[in-house]
Amino acid sequence: MTSGLFARDRHGDADAEPGLIDFAVNVRGGPPAFLRDALTARIGDLAGYPSAADERRAIEAIAAAHGRRPDEVLLLSGAAEGFEMLPKLAPRHAALIQPSFTEPEMALAAAGVPITDVVLPEPWALTSGAVPDDADLVVLGNPTNPTSVLHPISAIEALRRPGRIVVVDEAFADITLDPVNGRHEPCSVASPAAPDVIVIRSVTKTFGLAGLRAGYLLADPDVVARLTHGRRPWPLGTLALTALAECVGAAGQNHARAQGRAIAADRAVMFDMLGAAGIKVCVPPQASFVLVTLPRALEIKQQLRERGFAVRSAANFVGLDDDHVRLAVRDRATTAALIEAITAIRKEIGV
Repeated sequence: MTSGLFARDRHGDADAEPGLIDFAVNVRGGPPAFLRDALTARIGDLAGYPSAADERRAIEAIAAAHGRRPDEVLLLSGAAEGFEMLPKLAPRHAALIQPSFTEPEMALAAAGVPITDVVLPEPWALTSGAVPDDADLVVLGNPTNPTSVLHPISAIEALRRPGRIVVVDEAFADITLDPVNGRHEPCSVASPAAPDVIVIRSVTKTFGLAGLRAGYLLADPDVVARLTHGRRPWPLGTLALTALAECVGAAGQNHARAQGRAIAADRAVMFDMLGAAGIKVCVPPQASFVLVTLPRALEIKQQLRERGFAVRSAANFVGLDDDHVRLAVRDRATTAALIEAITAIRKEIGV
């Protein structure tokens, strides 16, 4: 799987060293106050095992949030666990829509599943015709990491075929907004239910909980049963169960919508500032990160680190190269400081 910056298992946290201004990781700040309070209230319960009541509460809250039945919900120790489970479906041929998050490839390849990388050309519009007809498992991100492309529901629906399961990674869907009418999660396929569609979601990005590991999966009950066969007992801890219930509840949904609006505003400013500085934004971004191209990007990345900034090279994503860099959306002042540093470095190295 290559090594260093090109290794498939490298993520942005490897760049976000303490003391650096973090543009490498797409997690928002710390947990909001209501969530901190809920988690703090459960510290005294940690001597006991996670309870069936807490698990049931989380499942019922997620089911209600998406208009699903409880038996269509599978709680995950982080969304990445959902990808680790996919080999239990015994796919004969998996198609991965690329470029995209690398964990599905890691999990499927480790299980010996034959994989076809369906590499979309820039601007990475999803077309069903590019997927091999015999692929019985198709995996894509929406919005896609790292391109920040948001695919329309119609394009995802076009991937469906008899005998095929479509897996949609919606880790960042909860902060997406329709740019025209502001509707929340305009391209999510989390509801209504479809028997051949699996949706994998995370709460750790929007709620500042990357260290807790909490997510969930939505699928047909038969698929959920196949994925959970042989699973260890107590797969999620008490705090993760508490976080899931809170994040999909009313307060959590309000927070996600507010974060979506704040990200959209900061992203628009960031887009304009990058363009004004002569930094190419690959496509109009729709998530909490922006993909740019910079000649000699790896050299610029290293020099940015020396000046106190962490950025994420996209060199290890299928279909991208070492001139691609992913930048997390930050506020105007922080973005201005980064762009000033990039501009100075480019002038020094002559690009």
